[in-house]
Amino acid sequence: MTPAATPMSATTPASAKSVRWEIDLEEGDGDGGGGGGELERPLLHRRGANTTSQMAVVGANICPIESLDYEIVENDVYKQDWRSRGKAQIFQYQVLKWVLALLVGSLVGLIGFFSNIAVENIAGFKLLLTSNLMLQNRYKVAFLWYISCNAALAAAAAALCAYVSPAAAGSGIPEVKAYLNGVDAPSILAPSTLFVKIVGSVFGVSAGFVLGKEGPMVHTGSCVASLVGQGGSRKYGLTWRWLRYFKNDLDRRDLITCGAAAGVTAAFRAPVGGVLFALEEATSWWRSALLWRTFSTTAVATMVLRFLIEYCRSGNCGLFGNGGLIMFDVSSQVASYTAMDLAAVVLLGVLGGLLGALFNFLLDRILRTYSYINEKGAPWKIVLTVAISLVTSCCSFGLPWMTTCTPCPPEFSASGRCPTIGRSGNFKGFRCPPGQYNAMASIFLNTNDDAIRNLFSGGTYNEFGVSTLLTFFAAVYSLGLVTYGVAVPSGLFIPVILSGASFGRLLGMLFGAPTGLDTGLFALLGAASFLGGTMRMTVSVCVILLELTNDLVLLPLIMLVLLISKTVADCFNKGVYDQIVRMKGLPYLEVHREPCMRSLVAGDVVSGPLITFSTVERVGTVVDTLRRTSHNGFPVIEDEPFAPAPELCGLVLRSHLLVLLQSRTFTSDRVKTGAAEVFRKLAPFDFAKAGSGKGLTVDDLDLTEDDMDTYVDLHPITNRSPYTVMENMSLAKAAVLFRELGLRHMCVVPRTPGRPPVIGILTRHDLMPEYIGGLYPNVLRE
Repeated sequence: MTPAATPMSATTPASAKSVRWEIDLEEGDGDGGGGGGELERPLLHRRGANTTSQMAVVGANICPIESLDYEIVENDVYKQDWRSRGKAQIFQYQVLKWVLALLVGSLVGLIGFFSNIAVENIAGFKLLLTSNLMLQNRYKVAFLWYISCNAALAAAAAALCAYVSPAAAGSGIPEVKAYLNGVDAPSILAPSTLFVKIVGSVFGVSAGFVLGKEGPMVHTGSCVASLVGQGGSRKYGLTWRWLRYFKNDLDRRDLITCGAAAGVTAAFRAPVGGVLFALEEATSWWRSALLWRTFSTTAVATMVLRFLIEYCRSGNCGLFGNGGLIMFDVSSQVASYTAMDLAAVVLLGVLGGLLGALFNFLLDRILRTYSYINEKGAPWKIVLTVAISLVTSCCSFGLPWMTTCTPCPPEFSASGRCPTIGRSGNFKGFRCPPGQYNAMASIFLNTNDDAIRNLFSGGTYNEFGVSTLLTFFAAVYSLGLVTYGVAVPSGLFIPVILSGASFGRLLGMLFGAPTGLDTGLFALLGAASFLGGTMRMTVSVCVILLELTNDLVLLPLIMLVLLISKTVADCFNKGVYDQIVRMKGLPYLEVHREPCMRSLVAGDVVSGPLITFSTVERVGTVVDTLRRTSHNGFPVIEDEPFAPAPELCGLVLRSHLLVLLQSRTFTSDRVKTGAAEVFRKLAPFDFAKAGSGKGLTVDDLDLTEDDMDTYVDLHPITNRSPYTVMENMSLAKAAVLFRELGLRHMCVVPRTPGRPPVIGILTRHDLMPEYIGGLYPNVLRE
């Protein structure tokens, strides 16, 4: 992916003459021309070599990073492909876009339902047996059973991640976000990653970790969409030709966007929130047509979930709950806003922003520490995971022993709802006598969904004491930090919601008297403030919370607390997913350009030497270049005898060169053969990009020595309309064009005649701040 370009003629960058020291300008103006030499002193000094690595950490593995070809390659192959399509094929292409989107929604809905039912049954069976042993006063056996089940499930999840697919560890949202930005990292959407993501997430959540399956569901939906969009596999002979039009990065990107939105829908049962999540957080490019397709995908996923949940209400799904699409219903509480209420909400937003920024800061340090442990090998990953599991189990089982029993409220005791003997409920008996319950066990010795439901419950002001909420908040906040980063598919939504809900309910008890808001509503606002402080999402989180709780009355307060918490947290650091993207080394192109780019031009960052091909090139030269370099794009120059002077013909991709060489469309003389000769042996579908497996490599070519002395015509596969910029264009402006157009290569052309027609190529790597800082250590930062 690294660009190849000719070195600058001098060590001074092209923009040096336009950059002056402010003090020199002042002295020069005052002396009336006495500082000419000082005015020309260059501010930027370029290093001779670039040492920035093009590697990234994906699942604790060091992987090579390339970019995706989102640009349409308008060569003769592409034109022939579109000319050969009739109206029926064009209609088929449009219909298949919708069919695949709906298929992705259905599959993700099924996977989401399977994950829910698996977690509810595995975790429910574990907790039910633990509760039965507690009722028999067999406390030691109950503890050993509980901690052993959690350790076994954690070890199984860690083993899958460590040995089968390391890329499946974590939430996967940073990798999906980077992929939709144009970063192609190996294995992040592979079938093995999908399998480990589903099974490992079920094991990890069932093991009692303070994590959720919501983040992994986004990654799961993206993996499903990637596999559906590949149209099968050439490696295993499962390629369907009627899906050949989707074998390109552009259509695959749109389908993966739909899959990410469906993943949020399946996790939170929030279809509109899923669309907004894809728009706000996941994708870097958006258009109205994609909005409709994404909305259709989430609608289908919602209908699948609704149908399956209705089926489970008849008791056919074991211990699976009877909840509908509204997971945490707090709509029964009617809220009226006063000045005191708004003051409490503002305070909650400020504290949520501060604690969210602190969470991101501490998580960054912990993940960097875990990286040293993970580098030692797979066994150490499993040991670390099991160790965190033991700590979590001891906290969830041991802390309720430190809490005194509380008498049941009369209204719940009379109805037989307190204490709760079954697997779920607000009032866990634990080891309390009849008529009393253990508040800590009600939220800690429970599934994460039930704990959130208990914290969000309204009309139960005295259900949890101040000490219980404070202890639970400190434990969950700490466990959420140390759990994320182990070799288990894990999401941050649930830990953040649990921390925010407990903290919000705690503040609700402290401010309950002067305000009219219920403590359950304070818990909801606390969850919103922590989500805004850690993830920095506003619109999508607001809608997801509304769909989760069915509480439209609190819409203004949720919007207010999200805006305040995000604003406060932005003063300290970036969102958690942005930090992880940077930590992994994924070359993500930000919306806002770095200040140093305003002091540079496009010609300052291209490196050399430039490698080009003639429009009719010797086969040996092409093969030798492909062996010696790893570049994926090469400028093609039209020169004599086909043009009176050298001129830029276009850009050719490495993948297309390999296909053309494999077809052996060679000539003994240096003449044009045209596209007709190519299409005698190849079809446009042969140039389609390979899926998740390896594509054609130069080692796969079976060429003889005689073939090396022949010539090949590159006109048919050359993109005749590549995007170009002048060498004196501002680097900030070039970076904006590069990101907004979704490019992989951008040619830099000279501004004066008499020079080579192209002086270099800009790629994603050239626009990274680390690369620019490596070239210009003393670059001016505003």
